[in-house]
Amino acid sequence: MREFYENVEEMNTAGLPRRLAAMFYDFLLNIALLMVTTGVYMMISKKVIGAETYKAMNESGSTIGDPILTVILFATLFLFYGYFWTKTGQTLGMQVWHLRVQTHDAKRITWVQALRRFIGAFISTSIFGLGYLWLLIDKNNRTLQCYISNTQIVRIPKRAKK
Repeated sequence: MREFYENVEEMNTAGLPRRLAAMFYDFLLNIALLMVTTGVYMMISKKVIGAETYKAMNESGSTIGDPILTVILFATLFLFYGYFWTKTGQTLGMQVWHLRVQTHDAKRITWVQALRRFIGAFISTSIFGLGYLWLLIDKNNRTLQCYISNTQIVRIPKRAKK
């Protein structure tokens, strides 16, 4: 596992407002990503089953809640987060707000940790955000998904302008 090279002592764990701001940025990106994925899926479905059959299915409402599309959309979201978390420790929203996910010894997280974190974030959101609100009372500023994945979100210092 590769380490990040910043001075670990200079980093603080990230608070809730900064995390929510980064989540909002990523939310906007995810909406666009899911719209494109859904569009591609619909075009492929239309080609496979035929335009007339697809139109009839749409009109009858039988394409609503498509389990295959649901799995594809969850996989797409996981691949988005997993890729960024394992490669740089930062999604695009996290980059803007100078946040990074890492292990406790300042290493990049693994794909298994990314999956645990993704599932933990889904659970945290599903229980009315209680997994996120936990960090307000946690002495280590960790959320439910931090504990599930054995990771942490740190605030990285801004780079000095040259």
